[in-house]
Amino acid sequence: MNIALRSVAFLTLGLLSTCVTANEWSYEGESAPEYWGELSPDYFMCSKGMNQAPVDITAVINARLTPLKPRYSQSPVSLSHEGYTVMANFAAGTKNSVKIDGELFVLQQLHFHTPSENTFAGRHYPLEMHLVHRNAKNETAVLAVMFDTGKLNPELQKLWHEMPREADETVALTQDVDISKLLPARASYYRFSGSLTTPPCTEGVRWLVMKAPLSLSADQLETLTRVLPHENNRPVQPRHGRIIVE
Repeated sequence: MNIALRSVAFLTLGLLSTCVTANEWSYEGESAPEYWGELSPDYFMCSKGMNQAPVDITAVINARLTPLKPRYSQSPVSLSHEGYTVMANFAAGTKNSVKIDGELFVLQQLHFHTPSENTFAGRHYPLEMHLVHRNAKNETAVLAVMFDTGKLNPELQKLWHEMPREADETVALTQDVDISKLLPARASYYRFSGSLTTPPCTEGVRWLVMKAPLSLSADQLETLTRVLPHENNRPVQPRHGRIIVE
């Protein structure tokens, strides 16, 4: 094999390896959440971690949490179908942020799980939105918002209007979306220490789950479930003595 062909072969193998790695976990069958920790050494925490998310929110301790004051002034610029969820993406250098423990966390993306991953005394909501933030130390904080079926949600509809239909498809948003309107007016929340809810299930994530749900219509919920191949919620994980505060 000459050098050019050998290079092409190695490049092809590398791309195939990347594809396999990117798609080796799912929510069904032999790559379902209960098997994530066995799929790759990188996913060790999915099965062995002691501070995993999501959790069932119950037995909460009153800690008089500092009120959240997110500053969300910039709209996402695109919506992508990631195969396992639909994700809204922001331009580089976005100023959308929230202060947690005195540190600035910048909003990276938001995505959706149906039904909800976190539960309230065993109850799932039809939809949960995760707003994923990172600080200057690359630490993660997730602000979670629940949605219950009811009235049509106008701001959510702006995203749904551009909904990509196929995996790996990304569409540019033609309307500005006011992310602040995707937060409940009542700013009270629960907080706990957890992890990413998808592989590699990295721990040390600060979770802030809004207490009050927003609404979306049954048709809006159906629009999302039609483009996702299956439910995309990881089951609740053992708390292992962790406390949840409000």
